[in-house]
Amino acid sequence: MIDPKKNRIPDNVKSVHLIAVCGTAMAALACMLKELGYTVTGSDRNVYPPMSDLLAKNQVPVAQGFAAENLDHRPDLVVVGNAVSKDNAEVVRLGEMGLCYCSMPQAIQHFAAKDREVLLVCGTHGKTTTSSLLAWMLYSAGLDPSFVIGGVVKDFGGNFRLGQGRHMVIEGDEYDTAFFDKRSKFFHYQPKVTILTGVEFDHADIFADFAAVRKTFDEFVGGLLPESTLFAFDSDPVVADLVKDRVCNVKMYGNRDDSAWRLGRVVLKPPASVVEMMHNGTVFGTFETRLIGRYNLLNALAAAGTAHSVGVSAEEISKALATFSGVRRRQEVRGVVRGITVMDDFAHHPTAVAATIAGVRPFYPEGRVIAVFEPRTNTSMRNIFQQDYAKAFDMADMVCVSRVPLPEKVPEGMRFSSRQLADDLIKRGKEAYCFDGVDAIVDFLKGRAAAGDLVLVMSNGGFDNIHEKLLVGL
Repeated sequence: MIDPKKNRIPDNVKSVHLIAVCGTAMAALACMLKELGYTVTGSDRNVYPPMSDLLAKNQVPVAQGFAAENLDHRPDLVVVGNAVSKDNAEVVRLGEMGLCYCSMPQAIQHFAAKDREVLLVCGTHGKTTTSSLLAWMLYSAGLDPSFVIGGVVKDFGGNFRLGQGRHMVIEGDEYDTAFFDKRSKFFHYQPKVTILTGVEFDHADIFADFAAVRKTFDEFVGGLLPESTLFAFDSDPVVADLVKDRVCNVKMYGNRDDSAWRLGRVVLKPPASVVEMMHNGTVFGTFETRLIGRYNLLNALAAAGTAHSVGVSAEEISKALATFSGVRRRQEVRGVVRGITVMDDFAHHPTAVAATIAGVRPFYPEGRVIAVFEPRTNTSMRNIFQQDYAKAFDMADMVCVSRVPLPEKVPEGMRFSSRQLADDLIKRGKEAYCFDGVDAIVDFLKGRAAAGDLVLVMSNGGFDNIHEKLLVGL
């Protein structure tokens, strides 16, 4: 049994051990601690690239598997990942040894963020892209920011950075903190500026229903300090309600004429978009970017407004948008074979699926958009959005749906049905198919995809390396 009084970060920490170190954010934390001069060790059950490579590059030793002896060196602090349970061998051992422990966001706040101005990006959708854009804008302007982001930013070649500037960009996740702290991670940060991109139901394994999600965001927004600023998306009715009568400085952004920041004219010039941004009713600037889709332009608007609020000029924002290379797994082109483009995207929520397909559609006018979807998240494996997914693929020309990869994780009566989705899509006039595995999808598309087509693969996981299999097969 761990002692709640030991959930603290002691003075004079010299050594830190991270349980479940191969998570994206945990690996970033381990590397930051190493860079800050601490002795760092870690352990995990699944040690594989790319995080294993990142940790090796930063000389963080990682034990394969969880074992009590991994704590024999008696570290000053143990960071417990949020996927770790209370009966984990190392958790049991740290309790027996009376070691101090904390969660990942506690550690990030204490070691990396406490002496910096935190720029926090929250919301159901767009957090990673918006955080990455904001970090790149600050970096391009010479502000030398730090950041921790839930995806690999191509321009930095990683998902974390420790700069010498006063700003730190953090992707604020609403997922729970740890088994000993069921609050959302974003409660642990003290932001100077917060972006709220929208609020929808997600993370069905954590939140019982949408009311629980809304309550969490309500508490978070209500706790923002009067001296802080909140950039809130103006086209989400839930957000509009959440920001009413708050003590923080609220600035709306999005589509409305009365918002502080809004999108003006948008002209598509494949492979680029030209977007006009308005600030308080006047033109702030006209920018060219390789970002695809209006939802991404709204992410860029939020990042631009936030960057401008901390001193970044329109000229510097223009330079950053023109040079931003994107984020791994966000509309990432993995290859082009015989004129067929294979694109990887993280979309999994029905809102994100619909927005992604609509966004890429104008950039591939010569062929079809073939959507390949894997329902893999804890929410998409459940039948909560069964009917919503049927409407999410309206802009696709063909849809290939994979079976749920781990159906046993969900009670039988609550499981999502890939077969039903395909049938529902056919009823809506779509060409749709259901497949038992990746190899069957690849074999099918080898004979059906043609020059000019875009094969848009959407999953939050590795999807059995389908991208490379497609490129080889095609």
